[in-house]
Amino acid sequence: MTTTPTTPTARTRDHLARPPSLPATGVRLAEVRWAAAALALFLAGWAAQLLDAPAWLWWGLYLTCYATGGWESALSGLRALRERTLDVDLLMIVAAVAAASIGQVFDGALLIVIFATSGALEAVVTQRTADSVNALLNLAPERAVRLHRTPDGEHEEVVETSRLRVGDTVLVRPGERVGADGTVTEGFSEVDQQAITGESVPVPRRVGEGVLSGTINGTGALRVRVDRPAGESVIARIVTLVEEASATKARTQLFIERIEQRYSALVVVATLLVLGIPLLFLEHDFEAALLRAIVFMIVASPCAVVLSTMPPLLASIANAGRHGVLVKSATVMEQIGRVDLVAFDKTGTLTRGEPRVTGVEPEPGHTADQVLAPAAAAERNSEHPLARAIRAQAEHRGVAVPSRVEDFESLPGTGVSATVDGARVRVERAPADAEGPASTRVLVSVDGRVRGRITLADALRPEAARTVAEVGALTVQPVHLLTGDNAATAAHVARAAGVDRVHAGLLPQDKAALVKEREDAGTRVLLVGDGVNDAPAMAAATTGVAMGRRGSDLALDTADAVVVRDDLSTLPRLITLSRRARRFVVANLCIAGTFIVVLVTWDLVGTLPLALAVAGHEGSTVVVALNGLRLLRERAWTR
Repeated sequence: MTTTPTTPTARTRDHLARPPSLPATGVRLAEVRWAAAALALFLAGWAAQLLDAPAWLWWGLYLTCYATGGWESALSGLRALRERTLDVDLLMIVAAVAAASIGQVFDGALLIVIFATSGALEAVVTQRTADSVNALLNLAPERAVRLHRTPDGEHEEVVETSRLRVGDTVLVRPGERVGADGTVTEGFSEVDQQAITGESVPVPRRVGEGVLSGTINGTGALRVRVDRPAGESVIARIVTLVEEASATKARTQLFIERIEQRYSALVVVATLLVLGIPLLFLEHDFEAALLRAIVFMIVASPCAVVLSTMPPLLASIANAGRHGVLVKSATVMEQIGRVDLVAFDKTGTLTRGEPRVTGVEPEPGHTADQVLAPAAAAERNSEHPLARAIRAQAEHRGVAVPSRVEDFESLPGTGVSATVDGARVRVERAPADAEGPASTRVLVSVDGRVRGRITLADALRPEAARTVAEVGALTVQPVHLLTGDNAATAAHVARAAGVDRVHAGLLPQDKAALVKEREDAGTRVLLVGDGVNDAPAMAAATTGVAMGRRGSDLALDTADAVVVRDDLSTLPRLITLSRRARRFVVANLCIAGTFIVVLVTWDLVGTLPLALAVAGHEGSTVVVALNGLRLLRERAWTR
């Protein structure tokens, strides 16, 4: 057989490329730049007004703020009107212009800044998610080594993975990513599938078994027959699932949004009636009718309604952030408390996501340290997760590990062999029937004699069982476990954590389909995960929560909230805080509604002085804002 050497481009990146940072994302978005300019102009105008600068100066700054921060909302609102729908942003522009027309240009400019900033934040989150989906494609290598036969032998050809066709054979060398979904036709190795299936330990793959695009080959070379074109691979389907589920989720209106839409329509109709009825039936002069209508617009303006929702939710976000939970938006904070079912991924979520030594069983006449010492020495040059766990356990116990290691040999799919202080040491997996449901056992032999066994497992997080119990008490339906791992391991972890419903052996699309099925049935799902394989299900769920320390970039960006320190015990407190924030929102809406009703009635029945109208309007805004900020207190999180 003759071959042509591969080029370095055949090698693939070991890590998922990180999308741009939030500041970098924001800088390249026009919405963010316009909002920042509007804020700067508003602050400059306010400062000029406070310093008794000429009126033309601060009026000019405020009006420029109007144009800078409001043109996009005004254009969007006009387009919506053309489609015969009412855009709430257009009402804000009208209210701001009305305020300026009677001299209250400060109030109008503040309104413009609030909504411009809100739109900018939404644009950043949307773009960040799009960047993360694009970064996911980097999991699949751009090139692969395709094998083809000619009359003079077999040759290697480096090709774009998009050019691979069903039936092609590709060569995957140790340490490379698999270039396509396919079946092993020659070779034996261990493949790290954690990014796709969530399995914490690399799985053996031999002739006749399937491998997935984007997974990492271990120490053996594999020949793989391509079973699916690149556009239909598991990675490509994950991208599609995330995009589709995110688009569906974006169309869902929240409780607060529905209130704002209906209220805005009512204000527009009522303002026209307040202006038109006196002119048509009561023979009032136009200026008097216009003044009454403008006052009505101010006192009926939804500023207080909007601030009824934002301060409680934003204060809750800040409080959660102080305790290690990043909630990405006020919308998310409002959603979290409404979930009916909480589902957990297993590997890296309920468990630590990496194997640890759980037991050492020495043969008679030997000690545990005498088993760990040669094993850790032999594993010194291996980067396998089991090797790292054995070395970590030896270091933790203070075992004296021999330093003279020679003739290291990797045994693909089995273990390693090396000469340690003159003795031949083998560390290899025990036969399959010796493995427990949630553990892996390796045999340690020295010069052909078994010295002992080391048991490793993906350990449950210490707070997992308590968290599951507390979350289960807060939700309508029992807690679920969704995992790509095998049924025995999943059942073992579920029993230890107290989870009632277990779904094992799930690929990413299976997780997403299961979550979507619950959502379509009217159940609001909160999914907690950490890997690329969890991202489609997170997008399909009402709320996705990612583990921050081990979470993949896609999971972190698809998720609506991030547990920064991987402390699961924050989850039930987050749900409780969200529900408390929602109660504050309802209370604030009642307060804002009372102010509006009283002031509007006064304006319609009598004559409401403009100064008093402004004072009442601003007063209601201050009251609801201060009430919402009570959720910044420490006891709002702890009780």
